[in-house]
Amino acid sequence: MIMIIICFLAPWLAMFLRGKVIQGILCILLHLTLIGWIPATIWALVVTRREAA
Repeated sequence: MIMIIICFLAPWLAMFLRGKVIQGILCILLHLTLIGWIPATIWALVVTRREAA
């Protein structure tokens, strides 16, 4: 549950917590744009849900 909240607030942090450093950096770059925030959040949710399964 807490990871889902982190995905919405800071998708790049969710990537870093999962050990995906390169993806986290790309997610930061995507998150810096207002339009890119939504895809970054979806991407973080997908990675988080895939790792949990």
